[in-house]
Amino acid sequence: MPTTRAPSSTPAPSTRAERREEVTRRILEIGRDHLAKEGAAALSLRAVTRDLGMVSSAVYRYVANRDDLLTLLVVDAYTELADHVDAALARSRGGFAAQVLVLAGTMRSWAVAEPARWALLYGSPVPGYAAPPSTVEAGTRVMVVLMHLLDEGVAAGEVPTGAGAVALPRALGRDLAAVRTEVGLQQADDATLARGILLWTTLVGAVSLEVFGQLGESTFAHPDVLFEHQVRQALRVVTAP
Repeated sequence: MPTTRAPSSTPAPSTRAERREEVTRRILEIGRDHLAKEGAAALSLRAVTRDLGMVSSAVYRYVANRDDLLTLLVVDAYTELADHVDAALARSRGGFAAQVLVLAGTMRSWAVAEPARWALLYGSPVPGYAAPPSTVEAGTRVMVVLMHLLDEGVAAGEVPTGAGAVALPRALGRDLAAVRTEVGLQQADDATLARGILLWTTLVGAVSLEVFGQLGESTFAHPDVLFEHQVRQALRVVTAP
């Protein structure tokens, strides 16, 4: 008579993977909620665990400590922002300036809708937390997209190369050359890249001033109009001969 093998108590790999994905998704959902209500500095893995309805020993298989939770939230926010930008650019048409306006407007819209997550990425550092190297790829996605738009603008003749009105400090040359190599730029020279970085800092700074309430509660009735004007002004610097 053939023997009947008892069913294994160990889940199949696909089931374990699905379980891990589901628990991680729930941890992120609850973590985002706590982030919005309490801020990054007050984030507590114990509180997230309590709302998750799991014992701490089980949660530690997915997230070891508060820093791991913050890293999950950082990568999640960077990735969602970049995905929004990629999707918006895929639907858009036009040259360099038009594409940059789409990228900038998408950044601002996401940040206004997700102020706590924008603050986690571009606000004050969380005391005791240093983002690990694993966050770099997600964290630079939007900036890299902008730099490649710059490169394409040079190739299309929409963005001039050269130092422009302000001479490039010699001390910046090595750093800019390293950035061009790392990002994979083919057309933009050092001076053009420096203007592209000025554009990036303008975008992040303008969004942050609005999201963090630094423009004043009622100073500008239409902050979106102000933002677009600022971006267009920065574009004039980038595209000036």
